Amino acid sequence: MDSRQYLTALAKRCGRDKKDTEALLQGVARALAHHCGALDKVALPGFGSFKAKKHDEQIVTDRSTGSLMLLPPEIELTFRPGTRLRSRVEEADSKKSAPDTEQWTE
Repeated sequence: MDSRQYLTALAKRCGRDKKDTEALLQGVARALAHHCGALDKVALPGFGSFKAKKHDEQIVTDRSTGSLMLLPPEIELTFRPGTRLRSRVEEADSKKSAPDTEQWTE
């Protein structure tokens, strides 16, 4: 499912038009970027939590040339799914991997 298909499905499920749904998703993305950029933890109940961790700059050696290089600092974003999301994914996976008994009956 690509982003357009997801946006259409979400708009239909919420009973809103695509423009409003897209604005809502962009607002959520901006809020996540702002708070995670500030190294805050963002928790969405029932969905999961996002946690940002800053890695300081490092001096590393380029193996091919032997020269030193400075790697800039970076922020690593990790996601931990909530229990409700995790259980729904596992439930959907178990339904998907269960053998289809209809094809075996005659």
